[in-house]
Amino acid sequence: MFGWEFPPNISGGLGTACLGITKSLSAFPEIELTFVVPKTYGNEPVENIRLIGANEIDLIASKIKVERLCGPHTFLSIKSGILPYIDPEDYKKICKPIEKSETAETNRLLQSIEFTGKYHPDLMTEIYNFSVVAEYIAKQGNYDIIHAHDWLTFPAGILAKKVTGKPLLIHVHATDFDRGGGKANPAVFEIERAGMEAADGIIAVSNHTSKTIQDKYGISPSKLFTVHNGVEPFTFDIKPRTSLKKKIKTVTFLGRITTQKGPRFFIEVAQKILARMKNVEFVMAGDGDLLNTMKDCVLRLGISDKFHFPGFLIGKQVKELLTRSDVYIMPSISEPFGISPLEAMYLKVPVIISKQSGVSEVINHAIKLDFWDTEAIADTVYSILTRPAIRKMMIKEGAMEARKINWETSASKLVDIYKLFLAA
Repeated sequence: MFGWEFPPNISGGLGTACLGITKSLSAFPEIELTFVVPKTYGNEPVENIRLIGANEIDLIASKIKVERLCGPHTFLSIKSGILPYIDPEDYKKICKPIEKSETAETNRLLQSIEFTGKYHPDLMTEIYNFSVVAEYIAKQGNYDIIHAHDWLTFPAGILAKKVTGKPLLIHVHATDFDRGGGKANPAVFEIERAGMEAADGIIAVSNHTSKTIQDKYGISPSKLFTVHNGVEPFTFDIKPRTSLKKKIKTVTFLGRITTQKGPRFFIEVAQKILARMKNVEFVMAGDGDLLNTMKDCVLRLGISDKFHFPGFLIGKQVKELLTRSDVYIMPSISEPFGISPLEAMYLKVPVIISKQSGVSEVINHAIKLDFWDTEAIADTVYSILTRPAIRKMMIKEGAMEARKINWETSASKLVDIYKLFLAA
């Protein structure tokens, strides 16, 4: 299995999903799982799986030819650079171009590749080098299935399939049309399309994503399987919930602050609610290319005193924020799945999600509205905050439902898919 990140070293939902999937798969006695990432940190919660960092591979002992690490010039010469979770146009505003400081000659002196495992201006080089090392790793073991998560690892999966002849499954957690708010970066699109065409099977995190794959990439539905995400049970102590008695109510947005996630609509909702009640605060937690724009927006609207921007949160910080929230809103324009609403429901928070989300396919006890209908969202938030009966019903039913949507169910479906290809 190839992935780009693994908790606690993550930038979003992809790493969270990889942890949930690997933990649940490792409980199956017939599964032996090796998970490969660009870089390991030593703090990963790994049980019953083998975690390999591509940065650990000895280039000399493995006899990987250094010349291969330079890669095809056309593949590495995307001057604008790209990150997986921002619009291509916005990239130029927040990243300065970098010049390659390493040459083939200096690479000859390296015993291993110092992968960053991050999303940075030279990301394409790292993706290519990761695929070269992945090819070597795949040849070292007698693997039965190759499973690659999201576009960054599709080249790795393709090369691993080429050298082993084993079935390749790619797991699409999001397409670039989702990340780009309806438009895709051509370079990323080509990598995604190549992965989909090379794959023996494609796992989509929702029917919403499956439809995007068919419509935008021209992939036959016969290759597609939908496996919805789950939610990880919380095992650490959390302070008792007190928000129902608070004088100041908290409305929360949690996610990347990018076009895809709809932060502008959250602010529109806040403006409408504040016109009707004053004892409410808004938290926009996360990081992204629109963070400063959103801060300027609330300042311009004169509501900055009602807003908090705590930045990117992880682990216990997320749970602590949700436990003091009175309403959670996910106004995503296009959301392949969306794990955080399940986390909020699990922690007894009333949830409002956009109809344009994959998670809307599996939950019934959340309010589903169009992301652009800020009037309806604001009315719903107001009702939840001012009508205790509605709030209590959503808390009770939502928590019960979230506990039934787990990674064990997802893993069981994946095992069934593996067996289909092993039997072929």
